Amino acid sequence: MAVDFNTFLNVVPHILRSRLPVLLRGRHGVGKSQVVYLIANDMDLPVVERRASQMTEGDLLGLPDTADTTINGRKATTWNAPDWLVTACEQPVVLFLDEVDRATLEVRQGLFELTDSRKLNGWYLHEDTLIVAAVNGGEHGAQYQVGEMDPAELDRWTVFDVEPTDEDWLTWAKDGVVDTIVWDFINQNRQHLEHKTDFEPNKVYPSRRSWDRFNKSAVPAGVFEEGGDQDLLFNLATAFLGFEAAVALKDFVDKYEWQVTIEDILDNGELSRTTQWGINDHAAMIEKFEATNTFAEDLTEPQIANLAEYFVSLPSEVAMKLWTVLGDTDNIENVVALHKATTNSGKRVSEHLVEILGGSQ
Repeated sequence: MAVDFNTFLNVVPHILRSRLPVLLRGRHGVGKSQVVYLIANDMDLPVVERRASQMTEGDLLGLPDTADTTINGRKATTWNAPDWLVTACEQPVVLFLDEVDRATLEVRQGLFELTDSRKLNGWYLHEDTLIVAAVNGGEHGAQYQVGEMDPAELDRWTVFDVEPTDEDWLTWAKDGVVDTIVWDFINQNRQHLEHKTDFEPNKVYPSRRSWDRFNKSAVPAGVFEEGGDQDLLFNLATAFLGFEAAVALKDFVDKYEWQVTIEDILDNGELSRTTQWGINDHAAMIEKFEATNTFAEDLTEPQIANLAEYFVSLPSEVAMKLWTVLGDTDNIENVVALHKATTNSGKRVSEHLVEILGGSQ
């Protein structure tokens, strides 16, 4: 059964505390490597990363030492361990082995001792070193040029199949990680975040990784700024994300000035711009409030008044989502102020909440 990243991050510390190796399986570009680095950062450990697909037996076990070594009078070969193994043995690190299922059979079998006994060719890992690996195999393995992992190999790992949710990406991408327009586009067009069915050969598809790379190229190019080069935007998007996503994004950017912003609602009270909205449109706006952490700071009296007008106009399920987002911040002052607010029509927010919870709306 696949898990999202939120679930994975809640479960995996219990496994790593036992010093057991962890294997992430999932589609390309979903953020497996970034999650490994996030775990290491939370544990205040450096990452030693090696691509198993690039390793030979010598890269794994080390190479013979040229020193003239004798044991009980007989010549013997000693081995110089590779740098990554020495580091993982002498200090605590997160040893990240990527693309294990693309490695040669000899390398993968050589890893058995490392994952089974936490040692390799006589070298013992530091007691606080952690082992994490990532592969594209598993349920999606048929889409990739990877080797199957037999039961004995899998039994040496704690295996997690990861299927991150849209919310995983939106949570990661908020607070300026990607441009606001990119975030809004994905929030409102989630089908373009990534391709989830079979892939046609040689066709470019969007992925969570490609959106990040596109953003890093598009923002310095100024394509999201007023008067930005829209042809450049389209060409960049096509290269990173594929034709379909590029068309949809360009159309979104062309119309972006028509989008309703947080300021339109909170500062200007322009609720007339939301009269034709459906539940999904309102839900997207609430997610904007949450992503920008709008309610962390005290709202002004006019902002509370505008928020009250908007709150009572919402469908009940969206209103409760807004109330939850407001309450999830540590700023209780905004919660109290909205609860006490009264709209221009004389409707008290507190009464409206009672109606919603009582099911009368």
